[in-house]
Amino acid sequence: MAKISAILTAAGESTRMGTPKPMLDWKGVSLIEHQISTLIKVGLKEIVVVLGHERDSVEPLVYGEGVHCVYNPDYKLGRSTSVRLGAEYVSLNSKAILLLGVDQPRSPDLVSKIVDFHMDKGLLITCPEYKGRGGHPVIFSSQLKDELLMVTEEYQGVRQVFISHNDQISKFICDDPTVRVDINTPNDYLDAHRLYGL
Repeated sequence: MAKISAILTAAGESTRMGTPKPMLDWKGVSLIEHQISTLIKVGLKEIVVVLGHERDSVEPLVYGEGVHCVYNPDYKLGRSTSVRLGAEYVSLNSKAILLLGVDQPRSPDLVSKIVDFHMDKGLLITCPEYKGRGGHPVIFSSQLKDELLMVTEEYQGVRQVFISHNDQISKFICDDPTVRVDINTPNDYLDAHRLYGL
């Protein structure tokens, strides 16, 4: 597999959840451990984990070969700051950058299919889609790294990169609703457990 790096954002304040999302239980481990394990099982050799809120509590949960933490002191200013910081630490020889939030649990099988699809299609961006709605993870060609380094909240974050390259997006159409899971509130957390049969 060509080298694909991952940026796992886990810096937010988890305001709507009321407790740090990286530390939520997921299949008997913390959510952040699950996400890292998934990315390692997929075969990704570089995983940049961006931490912010509750860093001291979350960082001991981050481990694994090719996994390293970076601290985002500007995490209160929005996810774009974490995307920019993560992109700074992606190796120069990476062919693509996979972007995933800690609150978007995925199975290794699903992520592997999206990665394979991206490498096969060869376009600049791959976005999974379920019933006409976009999901995660999203994968960007390393050609777009400079643009990821410039995303801002004011210009819709990574959405601006999508808009700029609308004709170079591969849509991975799938029948797996978990591609849309995004845990922001306690109800989202319960719904995700039901969807995964936990």
